[in-house]
Amino acid sequence: MIKGFIFDLDGVIVDTAKYHFLAWKQLADSLHIEFTETQNEQLKGISREKSLEKILNWGNTQVSTAEFNKLMDQKNKVYLSYIEKMDTSDILPDIPRVLNFLKQNKQAIALGSASKNAKHILKKTHLLEMFDVIIDGTSVAKAKPNPEVFLAAAKGLNILPKNCIVFEDAESGIEAANAAKMTSIGIGHPEILHNANDIFTDFTKISNEYLNNFISK
Repeated sequence: MIKGFIFDLDGVIVDTAKYHFLAWKQLADSLHIEFTETQNEQLKGISREKSLEKILNWGNTQVSTAEFNKLMDQKNKVYLSYIEKMDTSDILPDIPRVLNFLKQNKQAIALGSASKNAKHILKKTHLLEMFDVIIDGTSVAKAKPNPEVFLAAAKGLNILPKNCIVFEDAESGIEAANAAKMTSIGIGHPEILHNANDIFTDFTKISNEYLNNFISK
């Protein structure tokens, strides 16, 4: 039976979380707002707009709408300068094995990401052709934990939500997958992703046999 395997991008497929942190840190420093890696964890899986709102709230700082938009653009330019240098070395361990295994077993593969730079990143890392459907920040209006991005991916794959498996590294992404009535697989820290159906530190811990259990159901 064909199942839908839906992957988040940042922190799941590629190691871009560090670039987001550096870009947000540079912006926060310019506003004299303290910004830590712990706080950065709370920005995973949510939109650029929501991320900036959180940072400004942490710094008890208010800006005009025009300045807010300017700050979002400023952050994105710094982030883009980092991802322009990306290549296959930025792919997280065992992702190629997992994607190839699913392809060889004729499974449906989608990307479900809040990133508006998703296609560009996939091109830079030579992974674009591995995905049957790409739903990103340019495709949906509602950010995670709203399930819209994953439901759109399932619809694009023509697979029922109950037959979809989502790989996520963010708490908001796990919430979105659960709300969509999909199987949620957390990639990262158990204390953050405790609501996931299953949790692995990374894809090196996910065997082909484990993946085959979904396919053979």
